[in-house]
Amino acid sequence: MPVYALGEHEPQIHPDAYVHPDAVVIGRVSLGPESTVWPGAVLRGDYGRIDIGSQTSIQDGTVIHATETLATTIGDRCVVGHNAHLEGCVVENDVLVGSGSVLLHRVIARTGCLIAAGAVATPGTEIPGRALAVGVPAVVKTDRVDPADFAGSVQRYIDNGKRYATDLRRLS
Repeated sequence: MPVYALGEHEPQIHPDAYVHPDAVVIGRVSLGPESTVWPGAVLRGDYGRIDIGSQTSIQDGTVIHATETLATTIGDRCVVGHNAHLEGCVVENDVLVGSGSVLLHRVIARTGCLIAAGAVATPGTEIPGRALAVGVPAVVKTDRVDPADFAGSVQRYIDNGKRYATDLRRLS
């Protein structure tokens, strides 16, 4: 897997995490236990820190970046869907970030919320716990989400990371 130091900054990847060989992790990135990073994902900690908690899935094609003044923090048991873009934001625990969604500078996604596929959370947006954010720009609809609804996805990616760590073989 392409994991790169940038100057003195080296990614800190927990031994129980899984990073697919076709993902890229650079610089000031930390990845917690049982978290997974899938093909084509780029975690580029060159300007600022990227911290990802435990049991969080960063799916295919996702881009995570930070700024010199805004770290990007993703909590525990989150699912970040395919082709999402997160930069300079905070995603608390038990959040589902839908495929193709964008979370920009100073966005805060509170515990148990859901950002719908394709939604764009503009700078400074706060998405309360159990809320649904949908559309471009994202409109927040309160008390619409039961975080238990996506707990199965969290476990599925933990299990899949373990499967890939032992069974993935490159054929050519």
